Amino acid sequence: QRIENKSTYWLVFELLWRDYFRFYAMKHGDRIFHVSGPARRSINWDANPAKLERWKRGLTGHPLVDANMRELLATGWMSNRGRQNVASFLALDMGVDWRLGADHFESLLLDHDVCSNYGNWCSAAGVTGGRINRFNTVKQSRDYDPDAAYIKHWLPELSRVPVPLVFEPWKLSLADQQRYGVVMGQDYPHPEPSVFFDKFGSDGGRG
Repeated sequence: QRIENKSTYWLVFELLWRDYFRFYAMKHGDRIFHVSGPARRSINWDANPAKLERWKRGLTGHPLVDANMRELLATGWMSNRGRQNVASFLALDMGVDWRLGADHFESLLLDHDVCSNYGNWCSAAGVTGGRINRFNTVKQSRDYDPDAAYIKHWLPELSRVPVPLVFEPWKLSLADQQRYGVVMGQDYPHPEPSVFFDKFGSDGGRG
């Protein structure tokens, strides 16, 4: 018996996106691999290897980003929402050449698909010609990991930090750091500063 439910809806939804990016790649060809993307947008990207390595290892100081990157390293998988958040963060907040992130995904994702990967990275970096959508990782954490179970699973050094402080550990006072057993800059890194407004001004949303 065939039924339609929430699970089948999302299955069809993701298949439609897969097909969309295949047609997108057919339309734009190798432009999806160019730094300026299909929109030919000129942006002064950073290629700092140290910044890239912190992102890869889950050491940016932003819990949702770090949890997802550590999951990818350990398992070769990351949720779609996680992929959107970490891609947005690398390109728009860290200002790193988005192609380096796409290459990292291509190297580790077990379900890697060229069209979907590079199409999504073009979108995350704002080089499709459409609206730039910068993800607010703190808001995303509160919305989709409200009890911080996911973050604390992948970031055990923050396991004792309560909600909502765990979403913004840079706000921990010295007393809080002692109380919860995490010293910022030692047990967990200070947060990576955002370059978004320097590079993009106010041209972008906050998802």
